[in-house]
Amino acid sequence: MKMITLWCMLLFGSSSLPEKYVVEIIRYKVPADQQKDFEAAYAEGGKSLKASPYCLHYEVIHGIEEPEKYIVRIHWTSKEDHEKLFRQSAAFRSFFKEVRPFFDNIEEMKHYDQTSISWTK
Repeated sequence: MKMITLWCMLLFGSSSLPEKYVVEIIRYKVPADQQKDFEAAYAEGGKSLKASPYCLHYEVIHGIEEPEKYIVRIHWTSKEDHEKLFRQSAAFRSFFKEVRPFFDNIEEMKHYDQTSISWTK
């Protein structure tokens, strides 16, 4: 069973995310000599995301064809909850302390609405 499915079952009583949420996509370019530290920063900072009632899911994926590229996907209860509530919280301060050294490596940071077009096996 996929971890997100198990997590959703425990939190929401079903195997899917809530009907409404937004996805924040953060694209990074991280040189090879910083990648171990980058992943460690998100592993530690992820503890703060898990503690937040506004964060529903997060993942960090690493480029294969372009190994200096990373994408971070964070599912938030809403854009407003992320920007107005999470960013004012102690969880944000703890999270940002970990990932701040990589702030200048960000190529894009945007919020997206989900659509009805999706499939999971």
